[in-house]
Amino acid sequence: MVDLGGRGARLLRGQAGWLAICVAASCGYPDLHGDAADGSPRPPQYTSCMGLSLTCGAGGTGNCCEPAETVPEGTFLRGYDTATDDYNDMSYPATVSAFVLDKYEVTVGRFRAFVEARQGTQASPPGAGAGAHPKLAGSGWDSGWNTSLVADTSVLEAAVQCNATYQTWTDIPGTNENKPMNCVSWYEAMAFCIWDGGYLPTEAEWNYAATGGREQRTYPWSNPADSTVIDCSYANYRPGAYCVNDLTGGVNRVGSESRGDGRWKHSDLAGNVWEWVLDWYVNPYPSPQTCNDCANLNPPSKRVVRGGGFYDDATGLRAAYRRNSTDRDLNLGLRCARTP
Repeated sequence: MVDLGGRGARLLRGQAGWLAICVAASCGYPDLHGDAADGSPRPPQYTSCMGLSLTCGAGGTGNCCEPAETVPEGTFLRGYDTATDDYNDMSYPATVSAFVLDKYEVTVGRFRAFVEARQGTQASPPGAGAGAHPKLAGSGWDSGWNTSLVADTSVLEAAVQCNATYQTWTDIPGTNENKPMNCVSWYEAMAFCIWDGGYLPTEAEWNYAATGGREQRTYPWSNPADSTVIDCSYANYRPGAYCVNDLTGGVNRVGSESRGDGRWKHSDLAGNVWEWVLDWYVNPYPSPQTCNDCANLNPPSKRVVRGGGFYDDATGLRAAYRRNSTDRDLNLGLRCARTP
């Protein structure tokens, strides 16, 4: 049993799955437990927020695991928006089933619960097949990835301190607990979402949420959809001087710029930190051009990242814009998806 101290919760990981016991008067997280589709036990959803202080959102008093609205099923054009400039290729339609995408990027405080539970390492990797997308066979954890995790918790705590100036992790809880966790590898992001009862979103799901589905928004907040209006009240980025710490830049509390929330109330889909998604990166999008609940599971060399970060100008924050990465970075974090 791992004592999570001031979180008011203890987690026990047994052979039958995860048992979560909240001993606080109010846990402050959604009760979304349940079994997987095949009947096997799965971790409680939002394990990371059990007993966590309410410090997220525009006022700094919100639940860091506050659910966004369920994203409804729909069809849209990947990599396209209605601003009619650089993103006008209509060749890649996709249909996604209804899904839940976390309202906020994963915070340091939430990731700390994962570390304190001694997860996400070679010493305690996810189980084979865990975290599979409900519509994608073979999308869960591959035990061959275990060697891409660091050896143990002490090595993980060192690894996420990837930049002395910009890393958000601190060995002792402090003022960064409600800021997005950065310096996380794709494998650690995948492992976290599995432990937290979710999965890494597909690129199509992430893109659909950010562009407002068939509205094909330029930015997540664009209304009308072709509006290119952007400033520091919408997102944390670099319009010239940085929005946070004008000379050097830096992350902000998740949800601080709620004016920039998307169609289904997601915060920071543009700016703050880039976010890992499930897919391997190919350019252009992989065939077939039309897809239903699709993801590129065929490994070339790099994973897709989405959303732009505090280090980027407005171009990197466009809902249609995509990049790739291979490892942890000061400007890169994560957000989980879940089955409705």
